[in-house]
Amino acid sequence: MRYRMSTINHAKRFGVQRAAADCHASPASIYRWIKMYEKGERKIEALGKKSRKPKSSPNAHTAEEIKLIKDMRRRNPNIGLQDLWLRLQRRGYKRTMQGLAKVLRRLKLPTDPKSRPSPTCKINKPYEQMDYPGQRVQIDVKYVPKECLSLQYIEKYDSTELYQYTAIDEYSRYRILCGYREHNTYSSSLFLCQVVSAFRTLGIEVECVQTDNGMEFTKSFIANNKNNHSMFEITAKRLGVKLKRIKPHTPKHNGKVERSHREDQKLFYSEVVRLGRLIVNEDDFKRRLKRHQDRGNDRPMRPLGYLSPKQYLRQYFSTKRKEAKEK
Repeated sequence: MRYRMSTINHAKRFGVQRAAADCHASPASIYRWIKMYEKGERKIEALGKKSRKPKSSPNAHTAEEIKLIKDMRRRNPNIGLQDLWLRLQRRGYKRTMQGLAKVLRRLKLPTDPKSRPSPTCKINKPYEQMDYPGQRVQIDVKYVPKECLSLQYIEKYDSTELYQYTAIDEYSRYRILCGYREHNTYSSSLFLCQVVSAFRTLGIEVECVQTDNGMEFTKSFIANNKNNHSMFEITAKRLGVKLKRIKPHTPKHNGKVERSHREDQKLFYSEVVRLGRLIVNEDDFKRRLKRHQDRGNDRPMRPLGYLSPKQYLRQYFSTKRKEAKEK
């Protein structure tokens, strides 16, 4: 402010052009400072720098959009930024995902920023990409949290154990979910039959199933005889399905199904506890798990180009039909 004041005084004494040369300022700036000084009742404070923030922004989020974002985040506190953006788009939201992230940070609402890996983090080999549906299906078991079980369930079955079996196709990310009260080879073989049947209804033949080395799948670590196969292995052989076991203590090799279990915990089980709608019996669990499965198969995913697993499969079969007609 003192510099601008001295420049104005110099301009009044010797003229604006000489003041511009002596004070290293443009004539336009000097004229602007004089106008600011006169408009500010000849006070030196009037020469201070003003905020350049625009008084209005035509592209700013409207009050209706802000309300929609707040309501959607309040009703869905556990979903990530991508899912929130896609759900808002279905309700007429036209902004970009980056714009939504800025608004969430300004409103101090949670987002899902990506964490940077440690410089010493081991770089894993990329997943082997599948070429067609059913080429390989990952199967694993998730323990249902005890907090999701009601007292009615515990009294009825005299147990606090409930298990979710999950099968996910590596090509399309299409999932099959089912619940069982027992965690053994018999339940695993029943689930394998259900998976093969469900994929056949979609026109997909399951060629290979990948599992971990749990006793619900194999006896390789407890049986002395190598020919002593589990019921799951016998069922797979009868169905003509090849079995592949991952390396012990490396769940990342079954990464797709492990990631889907994390999403199940966030989108299904956490909501069961938050809303207080606890599981009453086995049939109730299977029915709700089926609805969750259908929502997941209709959910757009980034690895699939923001298509849902169902849309990705339809796209695959339509491409195959076009290729067959051309031939």
